[in-house]
Amino acid sequence: MKLNDIAAISGKGGLFKVLKPSRTGVVLESLDAKKKRLVANMNQRVSVLEEISIYTLDEEGSVPLADVFLKINDEFGDDPGVDSKSDGDELFAFLRHILPDFDEDKVYASDVKKLVSWYKIILAHFPERFTEEDEEEETKATEGAPKAEEPEAKEAEGDAPEATDDPEAEEKA
Repeated sequence: MKLNDIAAISGKGGLFKVLKPSRTGVVLESLDAKKKRLVANMNQRVSVLEEISIYTLDEEGSVPLADVFLKINDEFGDDPGVDSKSDGDELFAFLRHILPDFDEDKVYASDVKKLVSWYKIILAHFPERFTEEDEEEETKATEGAPKAEEPEAKEAEGDAPEATDDPEAEEKA
């Protein structure tokens, strides 16, 4: 799942699609019915979702947001069962189900609220993002299988001329 063209602005609700960079910042378009465009300058804190992760207690220390979104989609599909108005206990139970080893000291209820609302926004505006990853993995798996067989065939062909008693073939080899 690629989230490199979706951003959040600190202090503003919702998500924004990154359109293009400008001299003073970046041009964004809101992901709502209004499709309002704005220029986020260098003073505003713009976070691209691709760079956001959730703290965990494992060796890596965090899990990318895209992986969490894919887990939510695999488990719950269109309805995660909670929303941004749910209480903290429900939100943490939801996250514990998806990501059992998240760091409870560093992840707050407000973070889980954003996670749920962002998931719903992305699902509403970019549902294909949840299926692209599966299709890419299947394509890679099917492309990788024939390539693995080809070297074996070449080795068999390479062994055949060495087995002949032709002196010219031995000189070429």
